[in-house]
Amino acid sequence: MKGFKGMVTQLFAYGMTGTSGGAGGAQGSGGSPMSLIFMIIAIFAVMYFLMIRPQQRQKKQHQDLLSNLSKGDKVITIGGIHGTVTGIKGDLVIVKIADNVKVELNRSSISKVVASKSSSARAQTSTQEEAEKEKKEEKE
Repeated sequence: MKGFKGMVTQLFAYGMTGTSGGAGGAQGSGGSPMSLIFMIIAIFAVMYFLMIRPQQRQKKQHQDLLSNLSKGDKVITIGGIHGTVTGIKGDLVIVKIADNVKVELNRSSISKVVASKSSSARAQTSTQEEAEKEKKEEKE
């Protein structure tokens, strides 16, 4: 019994007899049904935490991104087109992709927001607050 085929044959024979090899006789099955159920539950738990949960989180983040879309945001579409949002009409987003070129897209076709006016305003506010704190610390 050489190689992979011999190993598979040995494992199959071990599983069928439930013995650990040799002339020990029948010792019963290798495990209880409860251990099998526990292993199946463990596999589903691992799949949930490694595959399903991160995908749900990513989908929720994308939905939040689309709901917070506003005029002036720089976006990238699913097709890779870069543009600036010039208007929003319900489920349609008007994106300016070049001078005098505006395209109406479904909101769901926006892949990501590169620069947002609201985030840049928050960044400027936090930068101003940090500068004010530094000035106060220097005075003291």
